[in-house]
Amino acid sequence: MIKQTKKQMLMLAAIASIGLSAPGAFAQVKDIVVDGKGEIPYVIDARNVVARSADGLCWRTGYWSPAAASTALAGQFPAGCACDSDIVAKDKCVAPAAPAPAPVAPAPKPTADKIKLAADTLFDFDKATLKPEGRATLDKLAAQAQQLKLEVILAVGHTDRLGSDSYNQALSERRAAAVKTYLVSKGVEANRIYTEGKGESQPVTGNKCDNIRNRKALIECLQPDRRVDVEVIGSK
Repeated sequence: MIKQTKKQMLMLAAIASIGLSAPGAFAQVKDIVVDGKGEIPYVIDARNVVARSADGLCWRTGYWSPAAASTALAGQFPAGCACDSDIVAKDKCVAPAAPAPAPVAPAPKPTADKIKLAADTLFDFDKATLKPEGRATLDKLAAQAQQLKLEVILAVGHTDRLGSDSYNQALSERRAAAVKTYLVSKGVEANRIYTEGKGESQPVTGNKCDNIRNRKALIECLQPDRRVDVEVIGSK
């Protein structure tokens, strides 16, 4: 009985000399692995894992001090963050905030330039073959497109109301196609050019020519309806 009591007293003395960490680690279940460098304030095993009591408290060594608990690392943070959270400064146990991402420069907004080209400038009357002055006009348009990060060129042909619907539709399509063919010959990518014919369906003259009976005068009055609308869309 005396021997057993003496043994218990020795164990208590050993515990008192080593000491337990302050409360705060009871809920810890994950191993605390220290780096194993310098004077380590906690008892560790061969794996550098901090030894803990059945209640989850870390065993302190004779090297323990508040400073040592705050400097001996267990991964990213001091070992004391897990073993002595009430002693180690809170800011040492929190990962630094990630730097704010660098501002991203906004993407350039596409610009859209819409040009109305008089069909009579590009083609002879009732024709879809480009005239010299028409080619010169499209040369300038192609040069403009080369200065952009081109997205698309829209070429839409229109006619006046003279002639049948089907004829005017086909004529407007041929004129738009002629514009595309010429622009491609000047280096514009074919898949960047969209063509469409609207025939006589979208006049811009309204009813101002309705009372003109002379054909030559009527053709002249309806001139604004004979056009190719070209829209260049891209960013600089």
